[in-house]
Formats: sequence, C-alpha cells, structure tokens
Amino acid sequence: MSVEQAGKVTADHLRRDAYLYVRQSSLKQVVNNSESTQRQYALRGRAVALGWTDSQIIVIDTDQGRSGSSTAGRDGFQHLVAEVSMGHAGIVLGLEVSRLARNNTDWHRLLEICALSGTLILDEDGLYDPRTFNDRLVLGLKGTMSEAELHLLAARLRGGQLAKARRGELKQGLPVGYVHDYADRIVKDPDASVRAVVEHVLTLFSAIGSARGVVKTFAAGRLTFPSRIRTGPRKGELVWGPLKHWQVLNVLHNPLYAGAFCYGRRKVERSPDGRTHIRLLPREQWDTLIQDHHEGYVTFARWESNQTALAAQAASRGLERTATAPREGSALLQGLVICGRCGRRMTIAYHLRQDREVSDYRCMTHAIQNGGKVCQRIPGPGIEQAVATLLLEELTPLAVEAALKVTDRLAAQAAEADRLRSTHLQRAQHRADLAKRRYLAVDPDNRLVADSLEADWNAALRDVAAARKDIEHARTEAEPVNEALREKLAHLAGDVHRLWHDPDTPMRERKRIARLLITDVTLTKAERITAQVRLSAGRHHTLDLPLPLGGGKLWQTPKSVVAAIDTLLADHTDAEIADILNQRGLTSGKGLPFHRLLVRDIRQDYQLTSRFDRLRDRGLLTAYELAELLDVSVPTIWKWHRAGLLEGEKYNDKNACLYPQPGPNPPHVQQGVRLDHRRQQQRPQSEPDRRSGAV
Repeated sequence: MSVEQAGKVTADHLRRDAYLYVRQSSLKQVVNNSESTQRQYALRGRAVALGWTDSQIIVIDTDQGRSGSSTAGRDGFQHLVAEVSMGHAGIVLGLEVSRLARNNTDWHRLLEICALSGTLILDEDGLYDPRTFNDRLVLGLKGTMSEAELHLLAARLRGGQLAKARRGELKQGLPVGYVHDYADRIVKDPDASVRAVVEHVLTLFSAIGSARGVVKTFAAGRLTFPSRIRTGPRKGELVWGPLKHWQVLNVLHNPLYAGAFCYGRRKVERSPDGRTHIRLLPREQWDTLIQDHHEGYVTFARWESNQTALAAQAASRGLERTATAPREGSALLQGLVICGRCGRRMTIAYHLRQDREVSDYRCMTHAIQNGGKVCQRIPGPGIEQAVATLLLEELTPLAVEAALKVTDRLAAQAAEADRLRSTHLQRAQHRADLAKRRYLAVDPDNRLVADSLEADWNAALRDVAAARKDIEHARTEAEPVNEALREKLAHLAGDVHRLWHDPDTPMRERKRIARLLITDVTLTKAERITAQVRLSAGRHHTLDLPLPLGGGKLWQTPKSVVAAIDTLLADHTDAEIADILNQRGLTSGKGLPFHRLLVRDIRQDYQLTSRFDRLRDRGLLTAYELAELLDVSVPTIWKWHRAGLLEGEKYNDKNACLYPQPGPNPPHVQQGVRLDHRRQQQRPQSEPDRRSGAV
C-alpha cells in the first residue's frame, strides 16, 4: 500500500472499529465458490496492516446467500449502515463494490453517510476517503459499473432463454403427465396410470363443466391423483393422493396438455418489502406459444373452449361474468338471464313462499355501483314454467337419443374410474413385490436390516389390501346405481315430460339440459313480461307473459270460492257455508280451511249481500215486526217458533230468525196462554212457579 493511501488513516479512524462485510449472492455460490469467500475474509490482514487490532475488526457475514440488488432482507448491510451513521466505524472493508451494494441508491447512500461520519472505504484495489472529490468520483463510477454489470449479466441470460424458448427448446419443469426423453424432448409419461388419470380429469371436466365437480367425483370414487416432488432428496418422485381443486385448475389452464409449448405465462415481481410475487399474464402478453409442439392430451381447440368455460364460471371476473356452472338452486335460468333495459346479467335471489323456495331475477348493477334503484325485479316461477314448456317441446323429438347418450356416458365414466383403481392396485402390488424381494435377499442374521425391511413389506401389503378394498367397495356401490339408472332411462326415454317432472331428477340436471339448448334469455318488464329466448341452434322465441300477482294479491280468495259463498248465502249461515266448503275440499287464498269468521270476513270484504238482507228482500219480518202485527209480545213470537206454530229462517249462527208474513189463520193470543198453561202442568211439582212465587 502506498504512503499516500496509508496517510489517509488517522488516529481518529484507529480509535473506531473496522467493519468487514462478507456476502455471496446465492447459497449455491456460498457452497461452490469458496475461494471468493476466503478472499473476503482475508481482508482482515489489510485492516491489521493499516493499524487496527484483531479485536477491533468486526465481521458482518449474516447476508450470505442474499442478493445485493436491494437492501430488503439484508439485515447485515442495514446493521453496517447503522454503525457507520452513529460514528462507530473507522473503516468499511469489502472485496469489491458489488459486495456492498448492486444498486446506486444503496451505494450512494452509504457514501454520503461515510463522508459525514469520516469513515474510510477499502476494497481490493485501494483505500478511499469519501470526503475527497477524487476518491468519491472513483467510488461513484465503481458503483455505477457494478449496477450495469448486473444488468448486462441478466440481459445476457435472459436473451439466451428467450432464444431457446422461441425455438421451443428451452427445458422447463413439466407438469404431471409429461417427462423429458433422452434428447430433452417433451413426451407423455410412460406410466400408463399417470396418463389415464390425466385423461380422466379432462374427460370429466368436459362432461361436468366444473372443476369442483371433478374434485367431488374423484372423492366419491376414492380415486387418487399424482403430484411430483420438486425439491429435496426425493425430487422428481411421484406421490399419489386425493385430487385437489388447484390441481384440476393447473391441468385445465396449462396449454402444455394441448400439445403447445409456451413461455412467459407468469411474470415475477418484487414488492418494496423484497417479497416475490408471481402474476399471471393474459395470453396476448405471452412471449412464446408454439402449437403442435408435442403430443397433447386434448386438442388446442378443446383447450381454448375449456378456458372460455372457466372464465365464464369464475365469480372473480367482475359483474359482467357469463353463465356460471349449474348449481343446486331452484332457479332454472341461473346465469342465463339478461336485463332487457340495460343489457347486464341479472342475479338471483331466493325466498320462501308458502314453505316453497322460489326465485326472483334482479338487475342490481346500477343499485350496487351508484346507489340507485334496482333496474328490474322479476319473479321467476312463471317465466321458468313457460321456458320449461318451450324446452320440453324442443326436447321431445330427441328424447330417446339424449337418454342413450347419457347412459353411455355414465357407463364410460364408471369403467374409466374402475380402470384407474385397478392401476393403483397394480402399483401397490408392485411395491409389495419389491419389498418382498428385498426382505428375502437380506441376511437373516442381520436383524436390524431385516426388521426394517420386514416393516416395509408389511406396510406395502397393507396398501395392497386397502387398494383392493377400495375397488370392491366402489364396484359394490356403482353396479346397482348404474343398472338402476339404465333401467330408469330406458323406461323414461320416450317420455321426456316424465323425466323432466320426475322428483328424483336433480335440479342441476335440468339446468344442464336447459344450457344445451338456451344461449340466453332477455327479460323486459312493462305492463306484461316479455321473454326473448335465444336457442343454441339459432332459433329465437318470444314469450309474452302476464305480470305475476304480488303482495297480498297472492293470498286473495279464489273467485270460484267467492262465487260459491255468494250462492250458498241464499240458504245457509256463515258456519254452515264453512262446513260445506271444507267438505268440497276448498281452501282460502293462504291454503287454510274455512271457519265461520273467515266466511264472514270474505263476505264483508267482497261486499256480498248478507243472508239477513237477502231474507228481508224476500219480505220476511223480524220478531218485533211480527209481534206488533199480531199484537203479541216478542217472547210470545219466540215461543210460538220453538213450539212449531210459526215458521222461521235462521239468518245467523245464533239461531236468530226472520219470519214470513202471517197467513189467514195466524196463531191466536190464547194459544200462547194455553201453551203456557200446558207447559206449567207438565212441570214437576217440586219446580217452583217463577211467576207466582209458589213452591
């Protein structure tokens, strides 16, 4: 070291500590590039030569295996900056500028702090004082070159990757179902069971139309799916387990399964906190897409249709998403209805009506986004019934063919599932045979090894027994169900109406039938409801429907019942009318049986002429009017009526009566007296005479 450089070290510097910063960019470099690490630790001798003692030299090597492109995650560098800013450091040692920082922001911040605190910087080329112009200029150039070097290295590597990718020769990690051959070409996995299970996933999605439905089918059939271990001592090994939803999505989204080579589907981004995030790019931003690159499990056209179906079902695609997968709700037109006013998709709301779940179709976009009113709210039962009738008319000529196709598809799926279980049993049997050969090949006297191999053999045998049990259980459950379905479809194939209205037919299946024929349904509500049904074959139908009754109108008494009450009032009281209506099996608007008060309320609400008024219109007299006409008391009229001397007609349920005009020979007043005298004679002697007070 020159005298000029040594003169930069003062007593003030020597009173402070010397900080040696050691870093390698990756763990692989730490393991393999040990010479660089030794050279960095050897800078301790340079510090001793300048006058620092061993006890003053502090080594910071906690950032081993971390990149210098950012301070995020580099606790050692942050500790170094803190010590320098507090004036604890007399000198900072690093093999080269790139060890301290690979970006100008961190590097120049360190230079500023070193200049303020009077800290020297030493690298393999020399000793620098950031307070002097020339040294600061040199250090600034070195930092710029270090950052530019990192960019050039990354650009060179990136260019090589892109060149190989655009030729379709870049070797990448492959998903389950594909491997590299001896020439690094992409080929299907030689394991027939792996190929079969991947094909089964794609076939099930084509039939079911839902990734979650594929997972449920695998779980119900106790089928397994392979995954490849990416790291660790078992890297590259396949392990079998229950199928997960994300695995189905990976199979469906990856164009590799369609025989296409792609590069640039994902973009790696770093957040300010140093964390790495992977963002999926749209297809138009992919760098490379080469169709027919290798043998695929599906055609590229089929893969594109799967992407369209998945995008349509994704609930996270915004308010304008298209039809979702059929679900269990009672709404037949779920995901198919478009608002005739604004053109947006209409959502579904369910509620109970008379203990039955019914649907409403609502256009809520404006209400949600702008806080305005609901664009349209249309009850669903009437529309669904009209559309179902239209569908049945369209389906009738094709009923037999459709039923046979469904039967064949169910049988094919069951056979494929059984074949996959058989391959799983074959794998388990192969592992058991291998464990058996290992156990038989070991020296019996070596008990430590023999016991371990025997345990492995027993575990493999248990796996074989479990796989065989799963096959037997699945076949026992599947055979009766499949046979019952076949017989049922054969019986109902010619009668699509019975198949549609069969209570055992799930609502999800009715929705699938509807989606095969319907593209969308546009609803407009005015004085009437207009439903424009657009069919998949290009035909259009317009349905004109009346507005459904809402609110209390749904509970109104049927007109036929009101008419029956009006007719019966001529000869019966309210209680008698209620009994007659119940005997006829009629109910109120709410479906309840009739009683006296309910008949009275209906009579009053509909302003029906009461029985009293009807009898008065026929000229019948009240008891007071008849008593005045006959010159007797009202109780006498009542007594005559009870004795049968006068006829009367009841006008209420309290036995109150109206009486006809008296004839030419009305009862005489003495008849009333003699009647009273006769009743008095018939009374027992012990009964007191209330009129005379005698006993």
